[in-house]
Amino acid sequence: MIPLQLQPKSHIPLYVQLRDQLRSLVYSGDLRPGDRIPASRELAVQLGVHRTTVANAYADLESEGLIRGFVGRGTYISDLPLKRQFTPPPRSNGSSGLRWEALFADDRGDENLGRLMPDIPEGEIAFVTAKPSEEFFPVEDFRRCCNAVLKAEGRRILQLGSSDGYPPLKQALTDLLNGEGMALKPGQLLITDGCQQALDLLCKAFLRPGDSVVLENPTYPGAIAIFTGARVRCLGVPVETHAGRAGSAGMNLEALESVLMQNRVKLIVVTPDFQNPTGTTMPVNERRKLLEIASRFQVAVVEDHIYARLRFREKEVPSLKSLDRTGIVIHIDSFSKVAFPGMRVGWVVGPETVIERLRLVKQATDLHTDQLAQATFAEFLRRGYFEKHLAKMKKVYGARLNAIEKTLERLMPAGTEWTKPDGGMSVWVTLPAGLDAGEMLHQLMDRGVHYVPGRYFYLQNPEPNTLRLGFAGVDEKRIVRGIATLGEFLRLQISKRERGMRRMEEPAAARVALV
Repeated sequence: MIPLQLQPKSHIPLYVQLRDQLRSLVYSGDLRPGDRIPASRELAVQLGVHRTTVANAYADLESEGLIRGFVGRGTYISDLPLKRQFTPPPRSNGSSGLRWEALFADDRGDENLGRLMPDIPEGEIAFVTAKPSEEFFPVEDFRRCCNAVLKAEGRRILQLGSSDGYPPLKQALTDLLNGEGMALKPGQLLITDGCQQALDLLCKAFLRPGDSVVLENPTYPGAIAIFTGARVRCLGVPVETHAGRAGSAGMNLEALESVLMQNRVKLIVVTPDFQNPTGTTMPVNERRKLLEIASRFQVAVVEDHIYARLRFREKEVPSLKSLDRTGIVIHIDSFSKVAFPGMRVGWVVGPETVIERLRLVKQATDLHTDQLAQATFAEFLRRGYFEKHLAKMKKVYGARLNAIEKTLERLMPAGTEWTKPDGGMSVWVTLPAGLDAGEMLHQLMDRGVHYVPGRYFYLQNPEPNTLRLGFAGVDEKRIVRGIATLGEFLRLQISKRERGMRRMEEPAAARVALV
């Protein structure tokens, strides 16, 4: 029997899991040329899956030349893969002939979020990304800042710099964050290449393979990639998306407490403001309760604050770091969602011992964040351009959020739910039961509308009838057109399903009448 283990609760489709495991067995030599593998029907029974799942996996492997089917004889491992490993390539093409896949450190599936973000054809509507709208980038203001710092200290900032960050930027950020209630001391801030690097540095500094972290479920796929890539045990805690517990939203704290009672956890990673992908915000009383729980169990909290400044309605909610009285919170943030994501400048705030350890890890990783980008951002802050740009973008994104909410309210079929954020960049939609956002996607892409199915954000227990709509990069007219197309398609699918159910019920009713 072939050693195969499928994870039905994984966000990776079953046929992809099966295909990748069989491919790995071939590359490792556990399956050799000429070995017969079970027929699709036989393997489907063995694994307890539908025959189509196995057939799809086999089709991919046959297209790669790894297996070959013979009518009446069965399916066999092809001679081609191993011959390629050991036959020297022709000198003329310069190829090494290596099977690079066999050398990879892990076996990550290719079913990832990046595949949903190709160049969208002009005229089509993409609710795919949660990133700034480049049409409003203040390029001239940024150019003036860049020219100014190059003229004033170009030779110095083009030289190697400090691993903890460019001092004028650190001072500007300290002033900004202290104005938001953090009371920073020197040595409590580190400049990073954005929040993604901050998470990677925290992973390297705190975690070993087999250690446990708590993540929201669903959550940001980049966090899942970092921790699973480091062979860290990720424990998902559900996110309340529709005010299920007395009006609360965000991480379910009862579930969190239960997880902490049963597991030794090192970090809790949470986005309390406009969480990606759901857009939910944790109320202040829930934030205090989270800090109390974390303190009681002696677990550090990593607060991802990246969307918090994009609040369009209601009052500001204090960050976890500003509420922290015991030094248990590590706060990460970035300019990526409010300014220029391509510049890769972010920061970490935490206890001095933590920042020093992260500085040493960063020094070994990339020496320091790009000095020109840091110096230009410092000047951008000093001249007041950042505050001006943020105010403008809050108006733009606020109008787009209003447009998507009003259109969803008007055009979505009964049984559809969605979150109602007061800011951020995305809305989380739950379709009527029985609809699969992943299966629908390609048909909607043919109609010129793109979105992200919810399953890409789940650690476990994915809900197939969910999807994320990123609205920041779509103007109001296109939002209305896109949601109208989505609503029309959903109504069509619901109508087809209802007709199918009626057809199934009619023979049963006829049999009853005959009796």
